[in-house]
Amino acid sequence: MAGCVRRWTAAAVLAGALPACAPLPVYTTLPLDVHPSPNVSERRPNYVILHHTTNNTAEEAVATLTSRLTQVSAHYLVARDGRIIYLVDELKRAWHAGDSYWGGNRDLNSSSIGIELDNNGREPYPDVQIEALLALLGDLATRWNIPPANVLAHGDVAPGRKVDPGALFPWRRLAEAGFGLWCDPPYPQPAVADDALLLAALGYDVTRLPAAVAAFKRRWAPDDPAPGLSEEQRGLLLCLIGRQQEGG
Repeated sequence: MAGCVRRWTAAAVLAGALPACAPLPVYTTLPLDVHPSPNVSERRPNYVILHHTTNNTAEEAVATLTSRLTQVSAHYLVARDGRIIYLVDELKRAWHAGDSYWGGNRDLNSSSIGIELDNNGREPYPDVQIEALLALLGDLATRWNIPPANVLAHGDVAPGRKVDPGALFPWRRLAEAGFGLWCDPPYPQPAVADDALLLAALGYDVTRLPAAVAAFKRRWAPDDPAPGLSEEQRGLLLCLIGRQQEGG
């Protein structure tokens, strides 16, 4: 038979009797003609999702992120002292975002790098930790060509369910370094005052609008406890949408 094409029975496949010229992992039990193509590459991550651990030490976080019982993981953990701990192959699907949504994508785990920050959720982030995070983000963005606008919070992609990395996270500092979105006033005046339309245009899941509003404010207006968006915040949203469309 020409090339590497062969007929394989289910029994042969299950026994691992694949020819040396066809190193494909086989998942079906159906008979197959196996002929691997060279025109393939690994899946490329297109987002970075930032989290905080809620633990008091990096060692506690590592124990959680590597336990078979918890069934949670991330690709990286950045400790309070600036250590970067590598946990999951970047090309593999870590279990960090869970039930998630952003801009039509309903499975962020499959298209993102998850970074956990060693933080209990109630404390400021130390400079050494943020500097390490910026270095890691720079490395990831360069290697994977991740757009600045695609650096997101867990709370952005799971509004109402998650709040990390929290209101104390320095998003402006990240944006100034080229990661994430930021706008300063004066903001443009939106032609419409439809909060759901504006939030959805940025990427949020607005099926629970109050949760989406809260997630937006946690990141861009953490000092405003009001339940709705102000006219200024609608202008901020419009500015952010424009930056996103420009590529960050």
